[in-house]
Amino acid sequence: MAIQVNIEKNFKGFSLKSVFESNTSATGILGASGSGKSMTLRCIAGIETPDRGKIVINGRTVFDSEKKINLKPQERRIGYLFQNYALFPTMTVKDNILCGYRGEKGQREEKARDFMKRYQLEGMENRYPSQLSGGQQQRVALARMMIGEPEAILLDEPFSALDGYLKDVLQKDMQEFLKQYQGDMLMVTHSRDEAFRFCNELMLLKDGKTLIFGDTRKLFEQPQLLEAARLTGCKNSSRIERMGEYQVFALDWGISLRTEQKVELDMTHIAIRGHWIRPSEKAGENCLVFEAAEYVETTFEHQYLVKSPGMEDGAVLWWMRPKKSFTDEHDKNLPKYLYLPPEHLMLLK
Repeated sequence: MAIQVNIEKNFKGFSLKSVFESNTSATGILGASGSGKSMTLRCIAGIETPDRGKIVINGRTVFDSEKKINLKPQERRIGYLFQNYALFPTMTVKDNILCGYRGEKGQREEKARDFMKRYQLEGMENRYPSQLSGGQQQRVALARMMIGEPEAILLDEPFSALDGYLKDVLQKDMQEFLKQYQGDMLMVTHSRDEAFRFCNELMLLKDGKTLIFGDTRKLFEQPQLLEAARLTGCKNSSRIERMGEYQVFALDWGISLRTEQKVELDMTHIAIRGHWIRPSEKAGENCLVFEAAEYVETTFEHQYLVKSPGMEDGAVLWWMRPKKSFTDEHDKNLPKYLYLPPEHLMLLK
């Protein structure tokens, strides 16, 4: 199955141009708040109408501005899981689930019982959403979506309102659900961790424009574009001067670097993720002097903002070092140098 999207929608002060073609079962749209992620989903579902363009789902055109095709949401065979689940507060669990049913009336009760059993909601038929836990609400929303037997499902930041342990549990449950689902899934998120965990392919969206689309792991390894590197969570980047096919000078960091990737003429920046930087006791190739200008403590790691001699004003390098324990002191056993491995250097345009 494939989802093809090439649409434009204009608002006052904002223009959305979403373009991608998904050929895998799990695709993500990653972008900051206000970038147009949810609007893309709403257009695919038929809740919003693009100004122009085309949307094709599994070879079936559901929207085409030139041919005047615009199928109603219920005709598109798409399931939509809203960000806050959008359960009707004055309706019971059973009635909420039946809102998604599109089959014969005579099978309604049997289908409702089947889906309540399937999603472990037996005994909760007459409860209201306010009487349910977050996990139970999510299962009701999933049951309501799946009872309509959709060809594709759209997940609109399903974990954004959750914290801590509950989020971890529901993400695990969602992974199990997706393993059993035979159709395609399209998820929008502003979390790079969720995008990496759930999505085989990824579209990066910024200010309503598609930056890049491709294999998720490849985009994290080599995002190709500076903005794409930042969207996928990379904090370290520098302007470069090309010194050879596999050599650059990082202008902001004040260091010559050997790269594993070939340096093309149109490449303008180099980047590295802070987790891939290694400590070193000896000076050498791709090494810079370690001097911590600032320190940030997180639950499981030490983060150092490194200001090495020779760096431009305002430039720093983030280095992430895992903690050995919660009593691990951040100012002990610090290295003399940091090594930037050539295989983890990302050349960007």
